[in-house]
Amino acid sequence: MQYEEIRRQVLGAIREAQARGLIHGTSGNIAVRQPGGDVVAITPSGRPYDTMQPEDIAIVTLSGEWIDGPYRPSSETPMHTAVYRARPDVGATVHTHALYSTVMAMGLDELPPSTPPQAEFAPMRVIPFAVPGSQKLADYVTGALGADGLAVLLRNHGNFCCGRDIGAAMTAAVYVEEAAQVAYHAALLGQFHPLAAEDVQACKDMLAAGRAV
Repeated sequence: MQYEEIRRQVLGAIREAQARGLIHGTSGNIAVRQPGGDVVAITPSGRPYDTMQPEDIAIVTLSGEWIDGPYRPSSETPMHTAVYRARPDVGATVHTHALYSTVMAMGLDELPPSTPPQAEFAPMRVIPFAVPGSQKLADYVTGALGADGLAVLLRNHGNFCCGRDIGAAMTAAVYVEEAAQVAYHAALLGQFHPLAAEDVQACKDMLAAGRAV
């Protein structure tokens, strides 16, 4: 099977996202770039993940052309491939409809981190709603991520995370949803105290130096 490794990575990640409750049904989509190549493996559109096999994962070019796989690639392919074209450092992308990310994106312009592990993914900007699969949505996401961003919240639509590989992208998706959960519950208590900007930077510096937070 061609592109077997990246297909297996996508399938494993989408099942993990489902097990973690980050996605439900056939919502959400995940993509992995072929190392050193110009193709991407991405979840197909509207297929149940629990019965899917690696060969069912679609393969597209960086321009979004469907070149392999029996099922049509995700309708969100333009968003994923736009990020790959803009960011050569990105090896994997994860889009989920995670509950708390969706809720908090309705009331914020940016989700602030409240624990040290979440600081790695700041700033977590919120972009306006755009129709799924549209060029406008792809432009919003790439613009909000910029040259080195790792996470964006999509108003009325969940979140989008990326990383150097699928492990890093999935870690971002988990911690972004955690940041949204903490913010939501702390706000209910009237005691939401996110990290100060200088503390966020200190945590980022620790991570860059290879020290755990």
